[in-house]
Amino acid sequence: MAGGKLEELRAYLRQQPVMLALLAGLAVIFFLAVTGLSRAYQAQRESLGSRWFSRGVTDLKAERFASAVTEFRSALLYSPDDYSYQLNLAEALIGLKRTAEASTYLVNLWDREPEDGVVNLELARIAVQKGQTEQAQRYYHNAIYATWSGDQPDDQEGKRREARLELIEFLLRTNARARAESELIALAENVGEDSAQQQQVGNLFVRTLDYERAYVAYRLSLKSERHNRAALAGAGLAAFELARYPEAHRYLQSAVAADSDDAESAALLKTTDLVLEMDPFQRQMSTAQRNRIVVEAFAAAGERIKACGAQKSSAAAKSGQPNLTESWATMKPRVTAGGLQRNPDLVESAMDLVFEIERETSVSCGAPAGRDQALLLIAKLHEGN
Repeated sequence: MAGGKLEELRAYLRQQPVMLALLAGLAVIFFLAVTGLSRAYQAQRESLGSRWFSRGVTDLKAERFASAVTEFRSALLYSPDDYSYQLNLAEALIGLKRTAEASTYLVNLWDREPEDGVVNLELARIAVQKGQTEQAQRYYHNAIYATWSGDQPDDQEGKRREARLELIEFLLRTNARARAESELIALAENVGEDSAQQQQVGNLFVRTLDYERAYVAYRLSLKSERHNRAALAGAGLAAFELARYPEAHRYLQSAVAADSDDAESAALLKTTDLVLEMDPFQRQMSTAQRNRIVVEAFAAAGERIKACGAQKSSAAAKSGQPNLTESWATMKPRVTAGGLQRNPDLVESAMDLVFEIERETSVSCGAPAGRDQALLLIAKLHEGN
């Protein structure tokens, strides 16, 4: 009896490894089946999310923002943490002017990837809309030095340049001219010799009233594109503002020749020509020509003060000096070709009075035009000489 039980026990023990192996095999099979089903389920979810996302991208590009929002939200149901899905949803919300919702997504994305160029640029734009100047500048700077994933190096540089241009436009709109100029200087250093970009830089420097750098940018633009009409006009304007009238004449003349409808350049050219014709202190000028110019300028100043109503300057009134009309009338008999020939020192005295008349009447009677404008510019040109 005892021997039979012992045999049964031995038989059971021999069967135990087989049973355990079978159970282990079944467990592995079940695990693999569950894993496969889970992967298939996850792959199906990702596929559905990708389909919704692709539809959303198509609608976003076509500016069908409402449809894009719905499709991106559907995509996020299948992949709630997908970075691209959330970013595109934020951009679609911005398209619908729902910036508060977009901002929530963007701030969360910024926390995950603070160096993302698109996120920083969109946050900068939202800050601009809210009037948050400092935040806007910070995000713009982040975008300028950010990583623009998925783009080639040249594309990345272009995106950074566009971000800086947006910042410059924002600073100009908010009258932060000094900051705008600083950003422009940084931009100009990385533009190269591209004609269109140099022209754009020149235009922006004009808006900051930095005519020296504008002039340099326009000339660089013309270096690779000699007949660029806008750059010719810009170079002429910058040279005019810098009182470099011979250069202004050359560029403005070319601009008007290239575009006869450019009224602004034509007007500047006319004034430039008057300055060059009426300046008696130019080099390589004969005495007779100088004297003739002085006589004409003196007569023009007399007409100007007469038309202005012979008003006294504040300085003359305070000092008790005779007004400008009396000074002009007293000097008039001597300011002739013969008088100037006999007394060369009278040239400077006569022109000093002309310049004083033009300065004072520009204050009391408004900005001059024609010959008087030219004389006022000549006065500024020779101030301190």
